[in-house]
Amino acid sequence: MPRGREDEAEAFYAGILGLAVRPKPEQLATRGGRWFEDGAVKLHLGIEEDYRPLEKSHPALVVEGLDGLVIALGEAGYAVRWDSELAGVRRCYVKDPFGNRIELIES
Repeated sequence: MPRGREDEAEAFYAGILGLAVRPKPEQLATRGGRWFEDGAVKLHLGIEEDYRPLEKSHPALVVEGLDGLVIALGEAGYAVRWDSELAGVRRCYVKDPFGNRIELIES
């Protein structure tokens, strides 16, 4: 993620996706970024000085209530792209505030 945009990360990953913000260990906190988690899911966003979004590599999150999440994303101004390439799997993609692709899969 780009430096100085931690509030946007929290609004998206915690506010919309529902992941809890976790404090970074003291020795790492000065580097910036944000850590999020929910159960076994741990997502660490680090600062890249020469930042560019990831277009192909991406995390995939299995979520309950995909339709409700898609509505919340739309209300917050995030476009969702549905995908039907995998038979029997409901999934879509959204870009985070920094342009990184996130895959959302219905549980």
